[in-house]
Amino acid sequence: MGALLVRNLDDAVVAALKARAQAHGRSVEAEHRAILEEALRPEPDWKQEAARLRAETAGRKMSDSAEVIRHYRDHGWHAE
Repeated sequence: MGALLVRNLDDAVVAALKARAQAHGRSVEAEHRAILEEALRPEPDWKQEAARLRAETAGRKMSDSAEVIRHYRDHGWHAE
């Protein structure tokens, strides 16, 4: 596993990182790792995801969301 050393950070950036780490209950190193992993996570392929969802729901009767909202408004959230 690789290691990374970041030098010459502004003191305000270091303080913000420490505060963020504390707020998340992590070490500064773990917070730094989480930030990098989130920032560098590959973007989803939205066209591929939309095609997958279309295929998954093919043939299903789609309902109008307003109809669903009216039903739950009139009959309660636990009504079928």
